[in-house]
Amino acid sequence: MELFRIKKDIPFMRHALVFNVISALTFVAAVFFLFHKGLHLSIEFTGGTVMEVSYPKAANLEAIRKTVEGLGYTDNQVASFGTAQDVIIRLPAQKNLNSAEISEKVKSGLLAQDPSVKVQRVEFVGPQVGEELARDGLSALGMVVIGIMIYMAIRFEWKFAVSAIIANLHDVVIILGFFAFFQWEFSLTVLAAVLAVLGYSVNESVVVFDRVRETFRDRRYGKLATPEVMNHAITSTISRTIITHGSTQMMVLS
Repeated sequence: MELFRIKKDIPFMRHALVFNVISALTFVAAVFFLFHKGLHLSIEFTGGTVMEVSYPKAANLEAIRKTVEGLGYTDNQVASFGTAQDVIIRLPAQKNLNSAEISEKVKSGLLAQDPSVKVQRVEFVGPQVGEELARDGLSALGMVVIGIMIYMAIRFEWKFAVSAIIANLHDVVIILGFFAFFQWEFSLTVLAAVLAVLGYSVNESVVVFDRVRETFRDRRYGKLATPEVMNHAITSTISRTIITHGSTQMMVLS
């Protein structure tokens, strides 16, 4: 599938050193922030209280957030849940307070703000469950990496597998580095998104590697040096890349 065709190969490899230096510096910075600051894990991983409340009319999320913060829970998440009338409140675990005490305190504060509020459910995620989810997430990532290496080694050769793992983990680590630097919350949804990014990266690697192999085998390109083959492979797949990632971005933005 092509949206457009570029007749002349773009000399990507001419600037390979610059690109590699930028990638290496970004990667090192991401690793540094991951170890120095760490990820801001959500309550799915750390444990905490989840409350679902409903209002007879559209809820004022900002007012609810201020009420919860006024009770001393500054590290909270308040968001619509399904409809504009339903709200989900996530609170991290508190020392010397159990889930029942936390939920009652928040319920009293919300009732003082709006007597029409109703608590639909209260759930508590224990630290042990959070640790289990974290282990499962890391296990999923590890199995994906191993699966990628096996697939790439079978379809191409081990050199392609190693380079694909380096390139794809580079993408994942940099994303995690941004989350560590800005202290954005890392939740199960974000973990799923990271695995999706890894899937897109693998897909892109397979397409480009396949074109590299075809170009090496094609007699029309027999006189091309390896950097020129790389340029041709990337240039000839740009249209497909733009269509794939562009359509994904449109769905995300919508």
